[in-house]
Amino acid sequence: MPVNSLQWTPELRFLLALVLGFLVGLERESTKVDHQGRVFAGVRTYPIISMYGFGCAWLYRIGVTFMLPVGLLSIAGLAAIAYVAKIRGGRFGSTSEVTALLTFITGAMALLVDVWIALALGVVNTILLSEKAELESYVERLNRVEFLAMVKFLLVTVIILPILPNQEYTEFKLNPNRIWQIVILVSSVGFVGYFLSKKYGARLGLWLSGLLGGIVSSTAVAIACGRTARRTPEQSGNALQATIIAGSVMYIRILVLIWAINPGYVPLLWWRCALLTMIGVLLSIGKGSSTTAQEEAVPPGLQNPFELRPAIVFAILFMFLTVAIGLVKRTVGESGVLALSAVVGVADIDPFILSLVSGGESGMQLVMPAIIVAMMSNTVAKGIYFGVLAPAVRKETAWRFGVWSIAHVPLVFL
Repeated sequence: MPVNSLQWTPELRFLLALVLGFLVGLERESTKVDHQGRVFAGVRTYPIISMYGFGCAWLYRIGVTFMLPVGLLSIAGLAAIAYVAKIRGGRFGSTSEVTALLTFITGAMALLVDVWIALALGVVNTILLSEKAELESYVERLNRVEFLAMVKFLLVTVIILPILPNQEYTEFKLNPNRIWQIVILVSSVGFVGYFLSKKYGARLGLWLSGLLGGIVSSTAVAIACGRTARRTPEQSGNALQATIIAGSVMYIRILVLIWAINPGYVPLLWWRCALLTMIGVLLSIGKGSSTTAQEEAVPPGLQNPFELRPAIVFAILFMFLTVAIGLVKRTVGESGVLALSAVVGVADIDPFILSLVSGGESGMQLVMPAIIVAMMSNTVAKGIYFGVLAPAVRKETAWRFGVWSIAHVPLVFL
């Protein structure tokens, strides 16, 4: 039964405050055991603090309004005394004391506001307390340069997005706010793959690196894998497999991006992307070698999508290709757009495809073939990039990517 569908009587709210206090208290009690009893409060004290907050909130609601701030100040005073005693004993850290304040607030909110707020505070607080070791180990492994790049991008996004005008300019209907939203979307999807690839890819093998790296850029994966195959020829089979898998993921990534920007294209496009993905998966089967040597996998060939430079480059490419598509339609016609889609496939096709679908559904009969042609061109380019860099499997690369590319042709006319 959904939380909000329950009839949250005062009795149930009191029980909720008690349970949330016990959750925190149980976690702090286990910490007290680890620290030989030298932790402020435990399994009994935190539920009492939560009930104290509930009681103060009850008095506040019936008119004794000063009890709520007085109660909070009293808990803050006890926490301050405990903190000073801890410092004098040569120990540091204020987690338990701050948790006591938050537990009081949680107990009060269990009565005064929607229960989901109290639930969220209590559960998230407990998770953060219990996962201290995991969080600290993650921070130790965190790449500071990449983290700062992500923070800068998010900061610029928070500053830039609200001030960008949300209106169309020029005859090509360039909307700055819409363009930056697309940049954020693409960067966010890419960062998921980048993070997972950096965390798991190199440890679990090239094929998984290809699978995750394909969420970021299958072209970058092809080049990185080609370099791995050239440097370590015995890894050529695994590198080719990773390249094909990354190319297979490309179709799913593009489909997701199109769904987020203009879902009207999805009914006609999803089965085409699914078919091309399955063909890629079949072509990758049996190519990996049995060697367990794992040198440099795909992650070093990828770039953090949350860095400012690739984001700005994407925005510029998106605007340029939007204008180019409009000019080609006007001067050459539909055949010119198809030719342009074949040319842009040698690089990153995301800006081109997203610029095609962002213009509405009026030109769907032209856009669908152009998307397939761009995908085919990109598949050919990836095969060439990898084949040039990996001579040991050049023939294997040629026929596998050749079959894959030819499979696009019927889909252009369907």
